[in-house]
Amino acid sequence: MRDGRGSRRNRNSRGNARSVGRRNADEPLTGVANLFDVAMVFALGLMVVILMYYNLQELLKPQDVTIVKNPGQENMEIIVKHGKEIERLNVTNQTVQAEIIGEWARIYETKGGGKILVPSNESEGSSPP
Repeated sequence: MRDGRGSRRNRNSRGNARSVGRRNADEPLTGVANLFDVAMVFALGLMVVILMYYNLQELLKPQDVTIVKNPGQENMEIIVKHGKEIERLNVTNQTVQAEIIGEWARIYETKGGGKILVPSNESEGSSPP
């Protein structure tokens, strides 16, 4: 069959387009192809919201951080972040005997009940208290 311009037109050109469209419509997973990506973005957002809810936004920053949760209470925790490594320390009222080989930091208490953590200077050398 020739159209007005003198070229041949394929009869099945429309039929192929319809069958391709029909083939895609018949596949049940076509609508959920990016569902995994959406779920990963949702999970990441949920993790950020949880960190913000517990006031732990500092863990998202690249600096080293020490966080004291519930200071002075029975369930007090110390969270220490060095680089990408995060360590959670539970504080107890137990007395432990150990040989002190160095000083990492000093903790001072203010009149208002606040606590100040002052890391020791490594260049001065560490000495037992």
